[in-house]
Amino acid sequence: MLKKSILIFVLVTFLFAGAVQADDHVLKVGATPVPHAEILEFIKDDLAAEGIELDIVEFTDYVTPNLALDDGSIDANYFQHIPYLNQFNSDRDLNLKSVIKVHIEPIALYSEEYTNLEEIPEGASIAVPNDPSNEGRALLLLHNKGIITLDDPTNLSATPIDIIENPKNLKFEELEAAQLPRVLPDVAAAVINTNYALEADLNPLEDALIIEGSDSPYVNVVAVKAENVDSEKIKILRRVINSKKVKEFIIEEYEGAVVPAFVPVDSEKLKGTKKSGDYIF
Repeated sequence: MLKKSILIFVLVTFLFAGAVQADDHVLKVGATPVPHAEILEFIKDDLAAEGIELDIVEFTDYVTPNLALDDGSIDANYFQHIPYLNQFNSDRDLNLKSVIKVHIEPIALYSEEYTNLEEIPEGASIAVPNDPSNEGRALLLLHNKGIITLDDPTNLSATPIDIIENPKNLKFEELEAAQLPRVLPDVAAAVINTNYALEADLNPLEDALIIEGSDSPYVNVVAVKAENVDSEKIKILRRVINSKKVKEFIIEEYEGAVVPAFVPVDSEKLKGTKKSGDYIF
């Protein structure tokens, strides 16, 4: 009986160890559908060639992916820009780290009723994202185009109360970012993040009244928990996602609506990667 118990214990231990080892080759990454999950889907085979099985977990909001990352449900996420991540960390007392810069999605102003800014009437309603970093980004876009004036254009967390000049007396409706394409018929215009615009078949280069410049500080990144910054799987992910192949895919697939924010890396040179700040270089 004792020998049988020992045998069962050894077998269970062996199977558990095998499961852990197998799991070491799985990389679970949370992402919003467009373009993040699409870009991840594009690199699946390349990661497999590096011994990594990529498991893409799709989210449709901007809160759950960071909570899932913090509680360990996923290994990394890829959906947000750095100001949003910094604000989320501050608000929730988390320690999530950006590790890979991938692309910029220029935010833009859209309208179903008007074709240029001059047509938007006095007192019209403009919808903007309600999360602190994206709302500030939306208002900064309007400020830079002369539609409003902010008291401090360097404040990335500006809200409508920070507007000191509003010549057309525009009203601002603060809504969850994912809802903005759906409310577009009910407002004069809406400032929409590119990932949600693309999902709604809006092309920033063709449909936007105004669009953010290429000098935007809002780079979309892959984020991980602090203790996983030096993870070998994350180093492999960076090597693959920051490749010339992916850069060309982003340029051709999104035709300027999504802009690569990295210089393609040399895989051989990255085989002894080291950390610098929050990024792995």
